[in-house]
Order: sequence, then C-alpha cells, then structure tokens
Amino acid sequence: MTDTLSSRSTPLGRRARVSLSHGSPAMLALVALVVIFTLAVVNQPAILSVNGLTLMLMSAVPLVFATQAQMLIMSIGDIDLGVGNLVGLVTAIAATVLTSSPLVGVLMLVGIVFAYALTGFLIQKRGVPSIIVTLGLSFVWFGIGLQLMPTPGGQTPEWLTAIGRWRPDWFPAPLVYVAIACAVGWYIARYSRFGARMRALGSSPDTLKKLGWSLTSTRVATYTLASLLIIISGLLLASQTRSGDINSAGSYTLMTIAAVILGGGTFAGGRALPLGASLGAVTLGLITVLLSVINLPSSIQSAAQGAIVLAVLAGRVITERFTRS
Repeated sequence: MTDTLSSRSTPLGRRARVSLSHGSPAMLALVALVVIFTLAVVNQPAILSVNGLTLMLMSAVPLVFATQAQMLIMSIGDIDLGVGNLVGLVTAIAATVLTSSPLVGVLMLVGIVFAYALTGFLIQKRGVPSIIVTLGLSFVWFGIGLQLMPTPGGQTPEWLTAIGRWRPDWFPAPLVYVAIACAVGWYIARYSRFGARMRALGSSPDTLKKLGWSLTSTRVATYTLASLLIIISGLLLASQTRSGDINSAGSYTLMTIAAVILGGGTFAGGRALPLGASLGAVTLGLITVLLSVINLPSSIQSAAQGAIVLAVLAGRVITERFTRS
C-alpha cells in the first residue's frame, strides 16, 4: 500500500509543482501590485475614491492593451520592438487624418494591420529574426508619425474624445477597460483553438506542423491580432490626451516586454497568461504614480523605477527556482 501511495503521490507532487511554477509569476505580479498600491494609498489616502482610482489607473489602460499585443507576439517566440512607436503613430493618425478625413484615417489603420500581417509572413518564410524586422519597422512608424505631426498637438474626433471622457460616478472606468483587455487576451490565447496553435508555434512548431496546421498562417494571424490590440492602445491613449504625439508611448516597447515577463511570460514562447500580463502592466504603470505621490525628484524617478522592476523580476526568478526544487 505504501508503494501504491508513493507511486500516486509522485505524479501528483510533480503536477502541483508545475502548477505552482506556472501560477506563481502571475501571483507575484499581483503581490507587487498590492504592495505598490498600498504604499501609494498610505501616502495619498484620497486615492481610495472613484475619482482617485480613475486618475491613478487611467494611464495604465493603453499600456495594458499594448501588453496583451506583446504577449501574443512573445507567445510564439518573437519580440516586437516597434510597439511604442506604433502606438505613437496611431495617436498621430487619430489627431490628424482620422479627424479631417475619417475614411483615409481608417484606411491608414487598415494598412497597419496589413503591414503586420506581412511582417509575420516574412519572418516565417524568410527566417529573419523578429527583433530585426520589428526594430526596422519602429523607425518606419516613427518617420511616418513625424511627417503627420512634427510637433505634439492636433485634435481627436468627438467620438474618440467621448471615450476618454467616459468616467462613471459609481465605478472606476479604467477597471472596465482592463477587464475588457484581459477578456480579449484570454479568449484569444487561452480559450480559442487558435490560442493552442499559437502557443504550440512558440513551444513546439514541429508538432504543430505534424498535426497539419500551417506555421505561416498561425504567425500571420498572431501578428494581425497583435496589430489590432496595438491600434486600440493608441486610440485609447489619444482619447485620454485628446491629441497626438509620436513620442507619447516611447517607453511602451520595453515596458510591455517587462510586463509580460513579470506576469509569467517567457522569451522562449509557448506561454500566454493574459491576466498576469495585465497585472504586470498595471503594476509598472502604478510605479510611476507611486514615485510621483512620494514626491521623489524627477531626476531619479527613472532609476528608481528600473530598480523596482529589477527587484520584482528577481523575485520571480527566485520563486521559480524554489518551485522547481
């Protein structure tokens, strides 16, 4: 009987450790979020109100959608280094062409989707590293944005401005947007059959190919869906600022990568955790708010933000090593 129990408990123990190792990174992001939020509330109790929470979380909303896009790209083993400049380009389109010539603006956004689909196709067919292609595209996005809007300004359409102004009195509006981003990411990456194909492309492309699925169509579809989420991120950012600026999301590229890793993702691909990615994005967004609340000099805020991010990511490494032991 002892042997029987031992033979049964060993697989169970392994499954428990695997489950913990997969869940702990997202849990770590949640713990970091709670700690940062608590510190902010202690220093500024007025945050504990609908208006306070709205102001605190609103800036993280576009970052959450951009992070979901980066999560999709990273789940297939790629990295998108053009996220920040593309979000900035979308804000420039929204504040110029989308206002003066809506049809042309929509066509430009559709062109972005087509460009991303073509990017996925070239990466798969030609074997060009995604880092190289997306880095080159980031300069393209930046150049187009400068041509459209050399200096920040412009005016977003009324319907887009209305989205940014939507702030119910009974509930923080940012939580609604974050929930929508999580739901969309979860449906694509975890619920749909395509999500399984996407993760398989990142972890075991040979197996995916043996099952009869096209690696090219899977990568193209992933890049297409990611571009749609990036466009939504740019439109939401423009709705908040009511203007356009190609430099408005310059930090998003590295922040989205850090948020995905913080939320449980990997550079190797094969893993997509929408909730963890969203928690990571909100956590990174709140770090900036916390540093402002405690009146930290702006000259050292970037260094402090980087130190906090490194500390949290180090905590993830330690946690994963513990769960694997």
